[in-house]
Amino acid sequence: MVVVMRPGTEQREIDKLVAQFQLQGLQVGITNGVDCTILGLVGDTTAVDMDKISINEHIERVMRVSEPYKRANRKFHPEDTVVTAGSALVGGGNFAVIAGPCSVESQEQIIAVARDVQTSGASLLRGGAFKPRTSPYSFQGMGAPGLDLLLEAKAATGMPIVTELMSPKYCQLFEDKVDVIQIGARNMQNFDLLKEVGKLSKPVLLKRGLSNSYEEWIMSAEYIMSEGNENVILCERGIRTFETYTRNTLDVSAIPAVKRMSHLPVVVDPSHSAGMYWMVEPLALAAVAAGADGLLIEVHNDPAHALCDGQQSLTPEHFARLMGKVSALVDLVGKRMVK
Repeated sequence: MVVVMRPGTEQREIDKLVAQFQLQGLQVGITNGVDCTILGLVGDTTAVDMDKISINEHIERVMRVSEPYKRANRKFHPEDTVVTAGSALVGGGNFAVIAGPCSVESQEQIIAVARDVQTSGASLLRGGAFKPRTSPYSFQGMGAPGLDLLLEAKAATGMPIVTELMSPKYCQLFEDKVDVIQIGARNMQNFDLLKEVGKLSKPVLLKRGLSNSYEEWIMSAEYIMSEGNENVILCERGIRTFETYTRNTLDVSAIPAVKRMSHLPVVVDPSHSAGMYWMVEPLALAAVAAGADGLLIEVHNDPAHALCDGQQSLTPEHFARLMGKVSALVDLVGKRMVK
């Protein structure tokens, strides 16, 4: 249920109303907009009398929310959420590019790529230290030492780092060392992991699952937000369809659809969507045109010898050319490139 307060309502009146709802066993989320305050009621609201509430002179209107997600719902939070990711902003007209290799391979590699993508305009550095792979015999990442190398790259460039968390046992390690915690597609519905991440203070980049609906994706964000962490960035990375030509199928329609359903920022990963480096550019530009709040792009200084996903990685030179086009298009659609 959503309760919209009248413009100019004094804080003491809002506090009084919040206390009344809490006495009924409801949790109350408060959003302070430009013109009014919105109260989001979470819990069993079936016994709440809408007509009785509407009599209050300080209430503009009351609406029931039919969707199962509450905190992530745009009805609760009409304005776009802006997530602070290290020194970068994502959402609310801020467009951020996250770039780097699929996996951290060495000190020389990660620092070199970090410097290259920063020079081209990326604002955050990505790199996998822990890698979920389909085959148990594939490279699984460097683990904790890989996080230390990411921190060295951050020290060398000042770029915030984004990397994937796979297990709750590493939550404190990531809380201490990482700027943005990525939850991969295969873990989108790992609810125990989502709840633990929801207790952390760091922003979470939540990838859409291989075959999940928009609502299931947003409900996973709801798991995180229900534990107190509302700094969630949604990431569309392509879904599994009957088409076998590409690795996955980029669902461009997810961008405007989910942004209508939720106030959370939406970024796009064109690298995993196609699985082929030459398709990254057109898909990235399509995502910008469709309203995305950022891009997640794999860049490697030697794709032919990459230990992971070299076939979908751009070279630093190709990435630089792409960024020129992205920057122009971001400006055309009325957003701001985050430096």
